[in-house]
Amino acid sequence: MLKTVLYIKSAAVAALLVVSAGSALANGIGVTMHQAKIVKLARAADTVIIGNPEIADATVQDANTIVLTGRGFGVTNMVVLDENGQPIVDEQVTVSRQAANSVRVFRRSDIQTLSCTPYCEGAFKTEAERASEAEFGGN
Repeated sequence: MLKTVLYIKSAAVAALLVVSAGSALANGIGVTMHQAKIVKLARAADTVIIGNPEIADATVQDANTIVLTGRGFGVTNMVVLDENGQPIVDEQVTVSRQAANSVRVFRRSDIQTLSCTPYCEGAFKTEAERASEAEFGGN
């Protein structure tokens, strides 16, 4: 009886992992700003297209590996084609700020982002971040 329960639990965990992986693909690729993520491809890439290069940048490491780097926060897309022009990857790319060890201070219309690793200091801002904060009234 104990073995049967363990097998059922193992099967349930495996099914949950498959569902989680499927929903992660449905949500696209998530990248943290100023960080890189490795994307492995099923077959060799010939062309890599990034919808908005202000948000993300792709570098071809080798024929089956792309390094995706978050440049500015937002949503764009990445399309990877093989030598026959057939899509290998066609996914949304979401670039977000690192929430861990980061604090945003709001003083009326001023916004200050602090990186607290381990001491809180002013965080680096890209032109895209400065423009976005200017749109919302922050500095």
